[in-house]
Amino acid sequence: MIIGLKGRVEHNEMGNIALEVGGVIYGIQVSLLSSLDLKVGEEVRFFITEIIREDAYLLFGFLQKAEQKIFERLIKINGVGPKVAMAILSTYSPSVFASIVEQKNISAIQKVPGIGAKGASKIMVDLAGFFDFSCTQENGYQKAKDEAILALEGLGFKKNEIQNALKGIENEDVAVLIKSALKNLQNI
Repeated sequence: MIIGLKGRVEHNEMGNIALEVGGVIYGIQVSLLSSLDLKVGEEVRFFITEIIREDAYLLFGFLQKAEQKIFERLIKINGVGPKVAMAILSTYSPSVFASIVEQKNISAIQKVPGIGAKGASKIMVDLAGFFDFSCTQENGYQKAKDEAILALEGLGFKKNEIQNALKGIENEDVAVLIKSALKNLQNI
């Protein structure tokens, strides 16, 4: 059983990573949010969830333990497979998703590709009480970054543009992040 892999990113194709570990290259599926943070040639460590089926052997990689916990809980829900769980984690960071579930915001879950009203309601019911402080704990910068991304998306910017604009800016103040990102977005 593989529980983690540490190696160098050989290839990054939005959502699919080729990771070279000791001369062996693994194909790992990751969320789009994680994929945006990875560069070819970069050393990285993934928490791994294996899914073994009759016709496939799949590796799912997570940069944060909280992201892995959410994925593993989501795929236990009847009707939610790895593809839908990854779509959720590609749309929302763990802290934002936890807030959505805690606020019972069904419409936000319905924005995820592949999830309708019935599926969103089922996810909401099954995740009731799942999130606690230890599962969603992130540093202040990550929470501020998530809020800044949501605010900038509300202004019409694309997520990948925002991610690029926020690279290299580390501040826990949401206003500072937004202001700096807007300056960077003007220069693009």
